[in-house]
Amino acid sequence: MTMLDDRTTAAATWPAAYPQGYAVVDVETTGLARDDRIISAAVYRLDAQGNVEDHWYTLVNPERDPGPVWIHGLTTDVLAGAPLFPDIAGEFAERLDGRVLVAHNAIFDWQMIAREYARAKSAAPVRQRLCTIALSKELALPLPNHKLESLAAHYGVVQQRAHHALDDARVLAEAFRPSLHQAARVGARLPLLECRPLTEWSDGPATPRIGYQATGPYGRSSSWRPARKRPACPYPNPGRYEADKPLKQGMRVAFSGDTSIDRDLLEDRATEAGLHVASSVSRLTSLLVTNDPDSATSKTVKAKAFGTPVIDEAAFTQLLRDVAPADG
Repeated sequence: MTMLDDRTTAAATWPAAYPQGYAVVDVETTGLARDDRIISAAVYRLDAQGNVEDHWYTLVNPERDPGPVWIHGLTTDVLAGAPLFPDIAGEFAERLDGRVLVAHNAIFDWQMIAREYARAKSAAPVRQRLCTIALSKELALPLPNHKLESLAAHYGVVQQRAHHALDDARVLAEAFRPSLHQAARVGARLPLLECRPLTEWSDGPATPRIGYQATGPYGRSSSWRPARKRPACPYPNPGRYEADKPLKQGMRVAFSGDTSIDRDLLEDRATEAGLHVASSVSRLTSLLVTNDPDSATSKTVKAKAFGTPVIDEAAFTQLLRDVAPADG
């Protein structure tokens, strides 16, 4: 069979309901909160079968502190001469137009992109997104965790520069293609979700950060959130967190008070790392995360009574970057 015949056969058997093109995206940012900014972006455009068509990369001047330089390596000096987001918005949009946005933890990348376009008084031409974490779960891939490096290792993809947008996008594109083919072979659905562009945007100050307390119209804390059911944690509880040691999969983590990062996003990241997000504090709780440990909330009071370790949001997000695997 010739290559042309092989491609013809693949096109004939490819699920008709699958999208006709993808934009594999990675963005590096100044942080994880609503007012954080994109500092670099990369896009690999793929055809319907996941083959690379081209790729694109740019730095972006965030007009503010670049955030965790020790992670992404992009200093203020490096970014000083980079274009502003409105300057690259058009070219970025051309790369996304008519394609499904693919990313690892896609809700984060999409929200950051949508906010940047809203600031630029525009909208990204994206209607659907696909999260490769959700796809790996749909395919029941035998991964130790949901980190990009684990997905890459599963498919034998070599990562050269972690947290560099272009290399992360390349790694994800190479890992997405076999995932896409496996989904087609077994007739699995693609976990596509709708992308809704922001139509309004109020750009608040970049500070304060950790410890920021949102308030309602009468000065009261407005931290009420509707209950959200999450999947059961598959790992046993290894016990309490110990200072100067990593978090371990299965640990029960509770949150109290307001956080600078959107709470749902913070809890999603904890769940994806293999932690058990608990809605209350008990003797089994491994850790309480709060920016106001002296408050008299029921969780902080119980944590003190039970001797539960307490850390702030900044320390927790640092620990989330390297969660140890569950025992055995």
